[in-house]
Amino acid sequence: MADVPQQQQQQFRTEKDSMGEMRVPADVYYGAQTARAVENFPISDLRFSRRFVAAMGLIKWACADVNHGLGFLDDKRKTLIQQAAQEVIDGKLDAQFVVDIFQTGSGTSTNMNTNEVVATRANEIATGKRGGKEPVHPNDHVNMEQSSNDVIPTAIHVAAAVAITESLVPALQHLSDVLGAKAKQYDGVVKIGRTHLQDATPIRLGQEISGYAAQARLGVARANRAVEALRELPLGGTAVGTGINSHPDYAAKAIAVLAAKTGVGFIEAANHFEAQAAKDGVVEASGLLKTIAVSLSKIANDVRWLASGPRCGIGEISIPSTQPGSSIMPGKVNPVMSEMALMVAAQVIGNDATIAFAGSGLGSTFELNVMMPVMAYNLLQSVELLSRAARVFADRCATGIEANVERCEGLVEQSLAMCTSLAPVIGYDKAADVAKESFKTGKTVRQVAQERKLVPDADLSKVLDARRMTEPQADMVGSGGG
Repeated sequence: MADVPQQQQQQFRTEKDSMGEMRVPADVYYGAQTARAVENFPISDLRFSRRFVAAMGLIKWACADVNHGLGFLDDKRKTLIQQAAQEVIDGKLDAQFVVDIFQTGSGTSTNMNTNEVVATRANEIATGKRGGKEPVHPNDHVNMEQSSNDVIPTAIHVAAAVAITESLVPALQHLSDVLGAKAKQYDGVVKIGRTHLQDATPIRLGQEISGYAAQARLGVARANRAVEALRELPLGGTAVGTGINSHPDYAAKAIAVLAAKTGVGFIEAANHFEAQAAKDGVVEASGLLKTIAVSLSKIANDVRWLASGPRCGIGEISIPSTQPGSSIMPGKVNPVMSEMALMVAAQVIGNDATIAFAGSGLGSTFELNVMMPVMAYNLLQSVELLSRAARVFADRCATGIEANVERCEGLVEQSLAMCTSLAPVIGYDKAADVAKESFKTGKTVRQVAQERKLVPDADLSKVLDARRMTEPQADMVGSGGG
């Protein structure tokens, strides 16, 4: 029998940093500092997202542009850095970003991961060889006028603001539009309202759904406020906010490039010490995302309850059947889109708790926050989850809501809350007696009122007009009190 060929051994190259030599796989673009971080932080399988990596590439591109304009970077290096950084922006080098989220709290390992990848790729373009630091050096050229301490928080703001603008705002607007259309479609359907999970006065299904549409619409406004909270960028503060090793014009120019490239109105931080020492803008943005998650949970939960049964529950609406609901009960279909949205809301609320903890004095001490990687991961995950959940819920659930009109009308007539409109006519105590007899006998409020002849039949029809109860009444029948 022929021998089985041995698997080819992995090839390595030697790279150097300030601590000495490191072996790195020959085919990677990262270098010694990244390799050290991989060894130091074997904590999880969590890595920075596509949005964040793209933001890092964009920052390196913008800084090369400005440093060239200021005369600090020659034409050749500027072109090489921007070409490599563009590949980072475009996602061509994502596999090279290998550092765990749970790493140095400043994100220095990820900043150096980016610097090394950009430099190595730039040098490969220039020389045809992978490795080394000529003609582009990761620190001297790619990281020129920068520090991890201002680059990483800038990347958080840029990535999140762009994600909110491009993904979350359109998704929430779409959900609001779908729900708004449903509200108009079913504005004529009268159903029973519910407070404390008990029957309350009638409401139109369209009115009820309009509240959900308004929640989604207010979510758009909150998402836009989150972008506003992230507009100030700390780039230019370098190590501790003083701007050491940077030109006075560098920060404003680089941020203007970021604004132009993203379409988001980024501006330089009014106070670089606040911008680097604290992460209040990220905490604020996360809080707004949490509010959006709470709104989504309210909408999703109400929809699953209104569709519950469908025969033995509330069953006032029907929702699309998307998949079998049980491995043992044939024909069972579950409100899985609502359940998905509720789980997303739970995750986002938990993410916000992590971000608040990380942004507190436990993470922000003196001139630097040292929990930025986990803040970045959770913030961007929240944006992504909410964006996808809102759109999927709109397309696979809300758009298919159908009113069960007979069920709605039948429950209204059976409700004891119909007595509410009798109270201004016959008085609260008599109306309460009607409700008690109705409950005891199983008769409707209308039947009991007719038998007791409390109101002339002509007036009773008007008083117990459920559609009329869904609006303010300037002409309440009777004088009350009797």
